[in-house]
Amino acid sequence: MKIQEYQAKQLFLQSGIPVPTGQTCTTKEDISPLLAKMKMPVAVKAQILAGGRGKGGGVVLAKTTAAAQEAAENILGMQLVTKQTGAEGTEVKTILFEQGVDIAKELYLSMLVDREHAGIVIIASRDGGMNIETVAEETPERIITVHVNPLLGLQGYQIRELIFGLGIEPAVVKSFGGIVRKLFSLFMQYDCSLVEINPLVITSDEEIIALDAKVDIDSNSLFRHPDILAMHDSSEEDELEAAAASHGLNYIRLDGTIGSMVNGAGLAMATMDLIKQAGVEPANFLDVGGGASAEMVEKGFRIILSDSNVRGIFINIFGGILRCDILAEGVVTAAKKVGLSLPVIVRMEGTNVEEGRRILADSGLTLTNATDLSHAAELLAAI
Repeated sequence: MKIQEYQAKQLFLQSGIPVPTGQTCTTKEDISPLLAKMKMPVAVKAQILAGGRGKGGGVVLAKTTAAAQEAAENILGMQLVTKQTGAEGTEVKTILFEQGVDIAKELYLSMLVDREHAGIVIIASRDGGMNIETVAEETPERIITVHVNPLLGLQGYQIRELIFGLGIEPAVVKSFGGIVRKLFSLFMQYDCSLVEINPLVITSDEEIIALDAKVDIDSNSLFRHPDILAMHDSSEEDELEAAAASHGLNYIRLDGTIGSMVNGAGLAMATMDLIKQAGVEPANFLDVGGGASAEMVEKGFRIILSDSNVRGIFINIFGGILRCDILAEGVVTAAKKVGLSLPVIVRMEGTNVEEGRRILADSGLTLTNATDLSHAAELLAAI
């Protein structure tokens, strides 16, 4: 689960990591009163769960109150488009005002799960700021990576490797090392998959401050972190994905026209490959799970049908814990309730498969049984 920058900075402060003084604003009426309490310059920052805000016009450093007022009014409510939002952009519903700092040097620092080495990798660079992706592509030698074994924890020699690699000045060595240790503790404490500070700045007063903050937490660990769960904001989520999550369904909306329903993540991936091989594109990833009930199948079916781009549905189920007759009952119930008008191809094998096929055949609905995957591909290509 991703959290907003201002929320991540709350965690940083709790961990002892310095951040600029700031306050959030959600209405244009509150802009002027909030700015009246701040000294110039002020950074006006859009709060959305996407990177590249600065290049998209979502971050403005204002040197006067008037400039800050104008920037805030322009940013709050705008549809901010970045490389990560797609062409449709994301509406800015919250902005963060932050006190400006006198920057002498910008660094990049992040930690993330490294599956290749079964550990945590720290990535750092002397070149912090908006163009860090360009640095990684064009001058990869300026990127420092340090691998940490989570069972052993962060070691002193690894911090020194970062200090020497980044050319940290002696005056801030101690504070830099402290920030790295605190960031690593936060990473472990909150089951993070990513923490990123870009930029981590050294000021002219030789202070180190996290000017930005990005935190992504493993959603499977949220039962251990009610404080993080309370930060969840569904306003930026796809409405169908949010609806599916509320029913315990694993659903991701895609750009195609063929909706799919399967039981098992591996089967879902194979099913999407089959749809593409048939010359059409999948409209979603939907895994109803191995132990889904007829009610869950019905809800999943409704979610697929709620996508206006869907013009056909492929249901690919291997009946084990989820029996084929249970699946068939769910499909028939949902189809009758929503008034099904789209072609539906069903391929099922496994427990109670004959009973499942009988339920579909006796439903009176236009449901096509595929005898195998090859037959299913032929039917999909014809939609």
